[in-house]
Amino acid sequence: MEQKQDILSKLISSKSTGLVTSINDLRDKEFSGIKLTAEERFALSNFDKYRISVLNSQEDEEKFHNQYRQLQVIANLTDWKEFLKDEFAR
Repeated sequence: MEQKQDILSKLISSKSTGLVTSINDLRDKEFSGIKLTAEERFALSNFDKYRISVLNSQEDEEKFHNQYRQLQVIANLTDWKEFLKDEFAR
């Protein structure tokens, strides 16, 4: 669980230098009928696995909702390429 917290903290604190394409941008692209690349699909899959893992590890409802909100922020603001990294490919 501590490793998940470290990853979450790193993503939240990462500094962005402008507009990025986020996980949710990829979802919008896919829902619009635009075919995603293999890397984009892989990043979505990694994010989904990570999200489920983080949420399933929560011990109470308050922590669950807090993590859920943090994951929403990450999905909206973090560059999708972050989810190609090895730490998410588990």
